[in-house]
Amino acid sequence: MTRVYAVSDVHGYRDVLVHALATEGLTDADGRWAGADARLWFLGDYLDRGPDGVGVIDLVRRLVDESEGAVGALLGNHEVLALGMRQFGATTIPGPGEAGRSFARSWERNGGLAGDQARLTDEHVGWLRALPMAARDAGALLVHSDTLAYLEWGRTLEDLNATGQGLLESDDLAVWWETWRRLTSRAAFRGEGGPQAARELLDHLGGDRVVHGHSIVAEMLGRAYADVTEPQSYADGRALAIDGGIYEGGPCLVARLA
Repeated sequence: MTRVYAVSDVHGYRDVLVHALATEGLTDADGRWAGADARLWFLGDYLDRGPDGVGVIDLVRRLVDESEGAVGALLGNHEVLALGMRQFGATTIPGPGEAGRSFARSWERNGGLAGDQARLTDEHVGWLRALPMAARDAGALLVHSDTLAYLEWGRTLEDLNATGQGLLESDDLAVWWETWRRLTSRAAFRGEGGPQAARELLDHLGGDRVVHGHSIVAEMLGRAYADVTEPQSYADGRALAIDGGIYEGGPCLVARLA
């Protein structure tokens, strides 16, 4: 039986990621692909907050190549933030209600690191811009954020990903900012209406449950970060949260989906 895994929100903690993947037998001690019959998905937020965001990107890119298609990667909101910082810097966001906002200001407030920006190459940028927003595997709809905003870009998986790639080819600051804003929204699948919201996303994009990062499991449960040991299934089983809060001292959760 093929093993399918997902991991999200590594945020620059490359060494922690390598250890977590090796523990599951997906890589060897040097971080080389060793997954054999397995598949692995990264759900975004590779950089910012932690010590080696570009190292995480390089590791993920290499695993994609070494696995010959068994490893996939998605776009997270922090990729949009970091690329927006690189492209637009402190330029003020146009439009009412955006008073003084800029990518530079949001990047600084959300854990942006000058070292990551300095090490990003045009090759990194091209790879990040081409990442899809969503995928399906093992009955799961894989996305970065727990939001219905994906449906504002497409009502099918194919349309969503086609639109998403076009967004980051734009030179329009307002388009980039709206992309960042939407991907930063969260918590759509919590509370009384959560199961129906998850069902709505699944009805359009496919899959039996939404697997996402972005919202930290410990914060969802009101527990200490270090006390979290596994993903959180919720919304009547229609959603699975896998962000362990690594930059707050939580675990790097490598969630087995099948």
